[in-house]
Amino acid sequence: MIASVRGPVGHVGLDHVVVEVGGVGMLVHTTPATAAACHAGQEAILATTLVVREDSLTLYGFGRGSERDMFETVQTVSGVGPRLALAMLSVMGPDELAAALTTGDAKALTAIPGIGAKSAQRLVLELKDKVATTYGTGGGAAPVAPLPTRGEAWRDQVAEALVGLGWSAKQASDAVESVAGTAPEGADVATYLRLALREMRR
Repeated sequence: MIASVRGPVGHVGLDHVVVEVGGVGMLVHTTPATAAACHAGQEAILATTLVVREDSLTLYGFGRGSERDMFETVQTVSGVGPRLALAMLSVMGPDELAAALTTGDAKALTAIPGIGAKSAQRLVLELKDKVATTYGTGGGAAPVAPLPTRGEAWRDQVAEALVGLGWSAKQASDAVESVAGTAPEGADVATYLRLALREMRR
């Protein structure tokens, strides 16, 4: 198990970063919020979990240890894999997700692509008590720095991130168009993505 990585950031994407560790660039899949908190050339410290499959080794990273704990906890429910777990944390954020689970707010969980009413009820039933005891404060976050925008390039980046989280290309395109004129002048890509995620939850 790789519990954490620390080193200079070589590359930042909307949902992943590359951290240089001992001369090796490690691709770490993250939530958009964690990726936006990293900046190329600066050191990042990420709590991580390694998902082992027959044909792949995939590393997932988080700004806090508590986020990693939540990522691992939700996967104890049948039908929830790493991709859906990461989408849950990306759409709701760890604090909001924990609140929804502990208060039994199944309706809020259905805003996440891939989770219907029955799945949301199962998540609440199985995790309500477990989340209350395992979710707490965790390790430090990575250095905060926004992803810069380059003209209209943010549209493709945000749409790609939304599709990666489980929405259709049409839904992603509609969300991008909806938020195009709502962000403040000079907004970074992460800001557009947060606005788009908010739009998708309506």
